[in-house]
Amino acid sequence: MRSFLLALLLVAIPAAAIQAQCRPGKDTNEAKLLAFYSAPLAFSSITPAEYSTTFGVKIIGEAEPVPKPDPEIQKTGACFTSKSENTSLSPVFGRPRITILLPRGFALEASYLPPVTIADATPALFGLSAQKVFPLSALARSLHLSVRGHAVRGNVKGPITCPRKSLQSSSPLSPCYGTRPSRDTFSPNVTGVELALTGWTSDRSSAFFLGGGENWLKPRFQVGFTSATGSVDNTRVEVDLTRTVLFGGYSRRFNSKLDATAEVYSVPQDVTLFRGALSYRLF
Repeated sequence: MRSFLLALLLVAIPAAAIQAQCRPGKDTNEAKLLAFYSAPLAFSSITPAEYSTTFGVKIIGEAEPVPKPDPEIQKTGACFTSKSENTSLSPVFGRPRITILLPRGFALEASYLPPVTIADATPALFGLSAQKVFPLSALARSLHLSVRGHAVRGNVKGPITCPRKSLQSSSPLSPCYGTRPSRDTFSPNVTGVELALTGWTSDRSSAFFLGGGENWLKPRFQVGFTSATGSVDNTRVEVDLTRTVLFGGYSRRFNSKLDATAEVYSVPQDVTLFRGALSYRLF
């Protein structure tokens, strides 16, 4: 996602604001990059399902490394000058969650990631989900089926189109002509549904879970770059996508309050992620 510099405008109207909208095709590198970085931010399930008959509250800490995309899809061209982007703003992603357990197997979960800069990324993300768990006692006493809907909104800001290392002062007709890194904004806008099957051991000390679902992505990306000539680039990229997801994991319960979970979360078209979580039940 290069800086969307329109060279002629930079020369002819140096103080103008470049405002454009681009809707790339679903098979373009721009669309693939937006989908790739939407996957880690999706508010998908991170713990096994368990049927609850009483009110309870759990605090969860989630963390995962953020892999780098294939260098080929970093070479944008449908909306921007063809050049590799600085998409790896942070090597890890993490967020807190709070789960409210309700009687009859219902659960609500929420998350807020405040705008604290980590590496080059400044997130401000909200996550929300609702879940219903069904005990499959006719098949096995420790088997549960869960249905979950989830959504994440907000954005991540950082120097994607023109990081400091890409700035140049030799050619006003080339990208990133300026002295200040860009302040770009990425909004994942992921909504999804999931089905998962969870099996607990007889003593409830361990659980395995496996599931899948569908995510609807409406990622939005907006450039924020001011060139040395005073031109402001606010170009906006929009694309709507659908992705199938698969996930599975293992959870270990250390005592009545503390659990640890390891999970593989895969979007076959885009990326496979490895996640970890610690869960503490307050009551």
